[in-house]
Amino acid sequence: MSIEDYLAGLADPLRETGEKLTPIITAALPGATGGIWHGHPVWGLGARVGQRPVCLLKAYGSYVAFGLWRGQEIADPAGRLVPGAGTMAAVKLRAVADIDPALFTDWLRAAAELEKR
Repeated sequence: MSIEDYLAGLADPLRETGEKLTPIITAALPGATGGIWHGHPVWGLGARVGQRPVCLLKAYGSYVAFGLWRGQEIADPAGRLVPGAGTMAAVKLRAVADIDPALFTDWLRAAAELEKR
């Protein structure tokens, strides 16, 4: 399964939200490896999917989670990232309007820099 297949299987507005977010991720993480890992889209800095992961998308019943593996370690001036397990943090996206391209790009670049160290 591809990321496109995963998104195509979602109902609106989740599909639309995922389709709006994926190009933002791709642009912010040039050269990243993206694919399906553990059943949902993941982007990382390794040669294969799931290696040195940076972020993920995972659909739930009423939202898409946009998670950052080291999200608790990056600045979040908006206060939108919710801490998760380990160093992860995520934001719940219920519609396209929940996406802030500039903020998410900043998060992604900061998360990638942490992973490069």
